Amino acid sequence: MTVVHRSQDRGITTLTLDSPANRNALSAALVGELGAALADCADDPGVRAVLLTHTGSTFCAGADLKSPPDPAAFVTLMRGVVELPKPVVARVTGHVRAGGLGLLGACDIAVAGPDSTYAFTESLLGLAPAVISMPLLPRMDPRAAGRYYLTGERFGAAEAVRAGLLTEAADDVDEALAPVLDGLRRASPQGLAASKALVTATVVETFDRWTQDLSARSAALFASAEAKEGVTAFLERREPPWAL
Repeated sequence: MTVVHRSQDRGITTLTLDSPANRNALSAALVGELGAALADCADDPGVRAVLLTHTGSTFCAGADLKSPPDPAAFVTLMRGVVELPKPVVARVTGHVRAGGLGLLGACDIAVAGPDSTYAFTESLLGLAPAVISMPLLPRMDPRAAGRYYLTGERFGAAEAVRAGLLTEAADDVDEALAPVLDGLRRASPQGLAASKALVTATVVETFDRWTQDLSARSAALFASAEAKEGVTAFLERREPPWAL
């Protein structure tokens, strides 16, 4: 079953995450299909920009704990969004959790609606937002990252804008996106690619510097006894033993 659907309108290719059974979690299938779709967009001269959106009430629930992707494949996906020579715009009308925030943070522009919520839930499971820090920390307000990385609190779209996760929060997401997409349609392919390279240079440098180290940290955390207990407690819908 296909979990990423593609459509096109006047140079804008829309990639829709459509895996309702797991709330668009980052499964091996979703990561693979999205990576392949982005590669196709990179090679297609008819694609001026990519609009990344979703079905259902969740943009992305984070890693699929029952069918996880190869960690290297997820890092490659995030870096692929950052280095795609065409802008990637996120259209969010639902919830974003954990690894889903890494996917969101890799996008060049992100607009979300009032019903969207955000949370870094890793610390609650004995984990940490390790590899997703590469696209996120260069763009986030340090104090906001320091709070939400540690507490796992949920927050809304207005706070996500203040924290640097979103470009804009809007009551009508499509109305807010209309001038953005029209501007991308008017821009030249070369101009877009060169401009994107300027604004993503620091993020690319972060991937160059930290991929190996943060991937190793992530693997060690997932293999730890504490994280295994945290994940088990989450799947069993109970509190982990360290919750006070």
